[in-house]
Amino acid sequence: MMKVSVVVCTYAEERFEDFAEAVQSLQSQTYDAVEIVLVIDGNAAVFERTKDRFSDEDEIVVHCNDENSGLSYSRTRGVELATGEVIAFMDDDAIAEPDWIAELVRGYEETDAIAVGGRMVPEWVDENPEFLPEEFYWLIGANYEPRLDDWSEVRNTNGSNMSFRREVFERLGGFDEQMGLTGDNQIQAEETEFAIRMQETFDQGMLYNPDAVVAHKIFDYRTEPSWVCRRAFWQGYSKRAIEQLEGDGVGDEETDFLKHLAFSSVPRRVRGLVRDPALTGVMQLVMLFILTGCVGSGYLYGMIDN
Repeated sequence: MMKVSVVVCTYAEERFEDFAEAVQSLQSQTYDAVEIVLVIDGNAAVFERTKDRFSDEDEIVVHCNDENSGLSYSRTRGVELATGEVIAFMDDDAIAEPDWIAELVRGYEETDAIAVGGRMVPEWVDENPEFLPEEFYWLIGANYEPRLDDWSEVRNTNGSNMSFRREVFERLGGFDEQMGLTGDNQIQAEETEFAIRMQETFDQGMLYNPDAVVAHKIFDYRTEPSWVCRRAFWQGYSKRAIEQLEGDGVGDEETDFLKHLAFSSVPRRVRGLVRDPALTGVMQLVMLFILTGCVGSGYLYGMIDN
């Protein structure tokens, strides 16, 4: 049986119970050969609580970084500690469906995939914000399903639902720390940058299995329009940073997304408003343009800043 190591990184003590729930969802997997690697990013208090809660579990490895070094560093450290043939990643505010690992493994067993990712669904902690169009659910860490074909090859899936064969890391090394979110750095693109290097090295992308499901908790602050707009801005900035680092061809998926908005989403929404001019529909159409503008503004700022 293929052994799978799941790396979960955390830092904030106020999120400990959510982190613990994430770990418990991994302990409840239907797949047996699972190792759980917990990386605490330099927070001694969280490290002690994690050891008290989980260190007696045979399948769990607990590690604390010497200092707060960011998500990219922590993920790479988790890879170094992992012993599985496949290494998967999930965030500390997510909950895996019981068959998540089994579905990831199915991707490797039934195809020649070197990386497999799955579907992120929103778990609304408060309520689904009426203003947010589903086309931009990716800003809050969930999939926009109409653009993803089942069992298709994509560049990469969400960073909280992705996995790679060990040899990918052996060839590529770890995640680029310049591309990851830290206290001083707002770039959030380590998964995309890594996936681009994988594509260039192996001439393969990531297999998307929609049956490998992880729920992402959407806390109240992530449903505020100001937060979503800031997130969109820094996502645009991150896309420019990747483009500068990797060169031509990085924006293909982004270009496809813009075409989808222009030629599919907007016409569909306008037709819907003609039939039913509801306030929610109007808000979402307006926000679709606003968020597109925020992403574009961040991209332009990245051009100026770099």
